[in-house]
Amino acid sequence: MVVIVINEYERGLRFTLGRYSGILGPGVSLNLPFIHYTQVVDLRTKTVKVPTQEIMTRDNVPLKINIVVYYRLASPEKSVLEIADVDYAVLQYSQTAMRDIIGKNEMDHVLSDRDRIANQIEEIVDKELSGWGVDVSAIKIQDVEMPEDMKRAMARQAEGERIRRSTIILAEGELLAAENYAKAAKTLYASEGALYLRTLQTLTTNVSAEDAPTNIVLLPAELMKIAEHFLGKK
Repeated sequence: MVVIVINEYERGLRFTLGRYSGILGPGVSLNLPFIHYTQVVDLRTKTVKVPTQEIMTRDNVPLKINIVVYYRLASPEKSVLEIADVDYAVLQYSQTAMRDIIGKNEMDHVLSDRDRIANQIEEIVDKELSGWGVDVSAIKIQDVEMPEDMKRAMARQAEGERIRRSTIILAEGELLAAENYAKAAKTLYASEGALYLRTLQTLTTNVSAEDAPTNIVLLPAELMKIAEHFLGKK
């Protein structure tokens, strides 16, 4: 007798004299030599990394893309009885579906909407492999590499956009400052003492910023008005 130990995450496909005779669950099983043969399969989720492929998009941009496929064996007997190498089948179908979907999309869509592209690839692969007992749980786009000249062009475009935005922000700031200056000038002109106080503040600030001593003679505002009156007559 041959003792077979099957783990919790495994299943055993028993063949009796070459014919499939059932599935063995977790635990210990006995095989009769030359009569029984048991093939143990793993039911845990597996990952297959599809090698980087250069694919031409709909707008004729060559992109280098690779994806990762997550799948498990939902039906162990189908994955053994109906296909010789399930891992190789997953790899080939994923590669073919990736080329098909990427080729139908433009570069901007591939770069900006990876999840949607990956879901479309997953739907195709899962549909094709479900008949072989394979359940594709997820497909993720890992890397997307653009040509160097395209990268430089996009970098220049991004730089131009940043300059445009900074110019707009600066212009808006200048406009706001001009409006505030106009409001301040109108307020100072409407008040007799406000303009004089503002003049004193400006003189004080400028003098304090200079190193050399400066003598300033301040005249009352009334004398300034009298001087303006006589100068105006002349």
